[in-house]
Parts: sequence; structure tokens; C-alpha cells
Amino acid sequence: MSWKQKKRCLDRLAGEEGWSRKVWGESLTVCLAYPNLYRTGMSNLGFQAVYALINRHPACLCERVFFPEPGDDDPLISIESQRPLADFDIIAFSLSFENDYPQILRMLEMAGIPIEAAARGKKDPLVIAGGIAATLNPEPLADFFDLFLLGEGEAVLPGFLDLAASLRRDLPREAFLARIQKEIAGAYVPRFYQVTTGEDGRITAREPVDPAFPRRIVRPWAADLDAFPTEQGITTADTEFGGMFLTEVSRGCRRGCRFCAAGFVCRPARFRSAAALAPSFRRGLEKKKTIGLLGTAVSDHPALIPLCRSILDAGGSVAVGSLRLDRLSGPMAALLKETGVETVSLAPEAGSQRLRDVIRKGITEGEIFSAVEKLMECDMVQVRLYFMVGLPTEMDEDMDAIVRLVKGMEHHARRYSKGRKGFRRLTLSINQFIPKPGTPFQWHPLEDTAVVKRRIRRITDALRGEKAVRVIHDIPKWNYIQALLSLGDRTVGRILLAVHRRGGNWANAFREVNVNPDFYVYRRKETEEILPWDFIDHGTEKTLLISEYRKALSGPPGTDFGPPQPGTDFKSVPI
Repeated sequence: MSWKQKKRCLDRLAGEEGWSRKVWGESLTVCLAYPNLYRTGMSNLGFQAVYALINRHPACLCERVFFPEPGDDDPLISIESQRPLADFDIIAFSLSFENDYPQILRMLEMAGIPIEAAARGKKDPLVIAGGIAATLNPEPLADFFDLFLLGEGEAVLPGFLDLAASLRRDLPREAFLARIQKEIAGAYVPRFYQVTTGEDGRITAREPVDPAFPRRIVRPWAADLDAFPTEQGITTADTEFGGMFLTEVSRGCRRGCRFCAAGFVCRPARFRSAAALAPSFRRGLEKKKTIGLLGTAVSDHPALIPLCRSILDAGGSVAVGSLRLDRLSGPMAALLKETGVETVSLAPEAGSQRLRDVIRKGITEGEIFSAVEKLMECDMVQVRLYFMVGLPTEMDEDMDAIVRLVKGMEHHARRYSKGRKGFRRLTLSINQFIPKPGTPFQWHPLEDTAVVKRRIRRITDALRGEKAVRVIHDIPKWNYIQALLSLGDRTVGRILLAVHRRGGNWANAFREVNVNPDFYVYRRKETEEILPWDFIDHGTEKTLLISEYRKALSGPPGTDFGPPQPGTDFKSVPI
């Protein structure tokens, strides 16, 4: 460890409030790892909640490590005690986004820990992972992790920590993992499951190596959110939300939009009560002026307005993420105005009613324009709109519908803002639809990158002359990578390892590994085939997902909803 490296850690701690450092001794030691930069990791409320949960356990100690800043190539050490990661009993990765996966391998290498689980010995830390990305589909990472803990941390971690604290140092690695696999709901040890594939690459069988191991892994979930707080334990200015205190008000969603994992994998929808949130708000206002309300369905909270009012009455302000258009009432808009909000985010997702019905968004054009009226009446001068391209059954005409809708919203906004503060801008954020495991669209292919680029260009060209409209969009080629890591099986891990060895060059990795990535990304899956993540019980019956998928594709007569025909071989495309 260099002096500069230690000073970076000490400077981090000096800028934080609320971090924990326990005395090393007989405790089970856990280093909680986030495979992205500090600024991003510390903005993740789930990461902070797990850190606090582990440190509350009387027999456990938890410290943190993040992907290093550019130019920092020193061996990784923990922030709190500046210890090498190899000194810990467990390295626990928090996984929220598939595109962070390559950083995992880099972090293991920088920590001096064998990248592949099969190469680790008895003196190496146990490498585990949890989080929503792992819960959806851990298989592309199966070769690199000893253990996954699937489901919600509050439901799965306490039992695991109890068993790990009592047995980890007394049992050999294999015996310890076997006990965990047998006794902990949500535990998944990849090496204990044999996956067989046919000549066409499809999975033909998946069997546990021991009949005592469960055939399906159940996703544990917390039934009562009031039983525990999920809030920002560590405050620091060096985060994406450094000016606010974050607290979770809801989890899951009851809407059932067909593209969204939150409405299927995170069921059921749960809301924290006002009584349970009041102490969190008080703690937050002692540290920050603004309380950020987080959740997958914040605007569906039955007491959202009284919750916001309680914060305002205490002298604070409120920040709320994207609001459901059909939940944006006049009183809610007035409350946002009172708290000083000038920009509100809304998510129509699609421009045409036909396509909104396909994805089961559940909003009408009338509700969209009604929301704009309410915002303009309350002097909201900027609106951010989220749209997706590449949705199932989508046609070029649906891009024209986005343009018409946006132009109509701009005209509506100007008309209703006359004599008031004045409307300034509509910002369109356009993102490509990516199929997710556990949703009705899990069988659907990703739209071809060339088609997505053309459709985005169709929108941007049509809105170029609208001075009050700004269009931003993601990069389609990286969506291909995300889809591959989201929908892949264990074979995709070979590509990931090649990417690591090639210094992040995906095109070279594709050429090196004899695996066709289009098989996972551009192929329409059959509803009868075994999908890589089918062994996880996400809490929704597969028959329901199939029914929803078929309803979505039952378009007007003569419509061709066949699989896209990629115009390029991705193995030859520079990434």
C-alpha cells in the first residue's frame, strides 16, 4: 500500500459522516464491493443499506471498496482500515447493472484474488454477490462467484450472516458452501448445479449435483418494510445526490408494465407507513435540507402528499423521481411547486396509444396532456420525458407518433404557461428497450442496432427545428452488450473473461471466443425452452408471463412481428 493510496482513503473518510469502523478480532470480516466509481456506488441506496445491515450484526464487520479512479493501478484496499482485500473472509459484490460486470474481474485481479472460483484455495476469501442484476440472472457470472444471495438483502442476509459467522472458519470451503446451499433460502452456489446444452446451444437440462440441494432457488422478500429502515447511512458531498438525504418509501410495483422487472420480479408492491418514515425524515433533515424519496413506484404511495407535506412543514424540501402521469394531481403539482421544483420527469415510454397498450403502460394521451396542464398551471418550466425505442411490435410510424406527441405537448405547455413564469424546455430522454429476465418480454429479441440508430435519427431530425425541445439518447452498441449480459447463460462468462484479458476490447473478445453472441441477443426464444434463469422462483408464474407476452404480440391482422434480421455480424463490429 502506497502513502498516496492510504491518503485517498483517509480523505474519503474525512468527507463522510456516518461510516462505521469496527475493531478487527474474531468478527466475520466482509468487504462490500461496488464495481463502479465511489461517486456512483455511494449514490446507491441498496449498497448503503447492506453496509449498515452487515455492521449491525454483532458478529460481523463490514468495510467498503470501489472500482478505482482512472490512473489508480495500486492493489485494492478497503476504505475504512486500508487493508488488502485478501485479508477479508468474504468479498461481497453489490450488483445493480450488467454493464459493470467487466469491472468485477478487474477488481478481483487488482486484489490478488483468483478470478475464477474454481482456482481459489482455502486461504482465499469467499467471493459472493447479490443485488437486482444477480437476482434477475446470475448465470453469465457463474464461473467467477462462489455464491450468490438472490432476493432482498433484508430477507436473505441475516440468516446467511448467522451461519457464516458460526461456521466459516471451521469448515472447508466446499463443506461450508454446501451448508449454505441447503439451509439458506435464496442461496445459489453455481458449482453445485450441472447445466447441459444441446448442439443448438439451448439448455436441455439443469440438475443439482446433490439431491439435498433445491432444484429451484426461491427469491426471499421482506413482507413488512416498516420493520426496518432503508435510508442513507453515510452522507457525503461526493455522490450523484450529494445535496439530499435518500430514503426508501416503497418497493415493488403493482402496475405490471410488460417491459419492467419491478412489476414482476419485485412483487408484491409494498409501501412504508408515514409513522415508520417520520423518524427517517427527522434524521435526514438533521443532515440535509432535501429528502429524496426513492422507490419503484413512489407516486403510487397512498400517502405521498401527506408525506411530502410533513417534510415541508419541518422546513425541508422534497425530491421525487419520475412520476406516473396518471398520478400527477393538481395538489401534487402544487406541492412540487411549493418545494421549489422546476423540472419534473414523466415517462410516456411510447408515442402511440397502440404501443402503450402493447407494453401495458396504462396511460392515455388525454392523461398525458392533463399532466402537462397541471404542471404549467404551477409554473413548472421544464419537463423531462422518457421514451423507449425498439419495443416489441414497434414500427417507424411509432417514431412519428413520438414526434407528434412531443410537438403537441410543447404547444400545450406554451398555451397553458402564458401569463405565468413561462415554459422553457422539454427534454426527451430516449433509451433502447432491453428485454429483462422474469418479465413477459424475456422471450423477445433485442431490436437490431442499425434499426434503433435509424429510428432515433428519425426522431431527432423531425424535432431539430423545435428550439424548446432537447433530445438525448443512449448509445445502441452498448445496449447490445447489456442485453448479452442480461440474457446470457454460463457460456457468456467465457466472453466476459476474454474481454478482461483483452483490456475491455469486446470486438476482439467476440473474435477470440467461439460463441455467437447474437444467439442470446437477437434470437426470439420459444416459450417452451429452458431459459438460463428459469431455476429462480421470482414469485410470478411462468404461465402468467407467457399469457402477457402473447397478449402483447396479438396485433392487428397482417402485422409481421417476426424476429429482426440483423444486418451485421456483431463479431466484426468494433465496440
